[in-house]
Amino acid sequence: MAEINPINSSRAPEPVGLYPHARKVGNLLFLSGVGPRQRGTKDIPGVELNDANKIVSYDIEKQCHSVFNNIKYILEDAGSSWDNIIDVTVFLTNMKDDFKTYNKIYAEYFKDNKPCRTTVEINCLPTPIAIELKVIATI
Repeated sequence: MAEINPINSSRAPEPVGLYPHARKVGNLLFLSGVGPRQRGTKDIPGVELNDANKIVSYDIEKQCHSVFNNIKYILEDAGSSWDNIIDVTVFLTNMKDDFKTYNKIYAEYFKDNKPCRTTVEINCLPTPIAIELKVIATI
């Protein structure tokens, strides 16, 4: 049986539950869902919340850049890189309004490496974010 090693990045946001940033199995790296929060804070780039912690407004572009940076941190801290991504599952909470912007930014980050991709609209995510990525990469 292959050795399974949990990996946590010192640069990516702390997980909101009981899970590692990634798990290494053989030469594969499986990332847990990664959102746009920044390490050491509960603030979400581009998100304005009201007193009840409900989203008043958000900037999907800022969230996309932040998510992609967090993925990069985890990959690098696990001994991998952006070019080693082989599969991406994207969760959006507002496909109609956000897909075009997200897809444009995605194309900027993945212009050289074109992994498999699935994009799904979901009702909500565990924190008040509009995008989360699940990634598989090689090491």
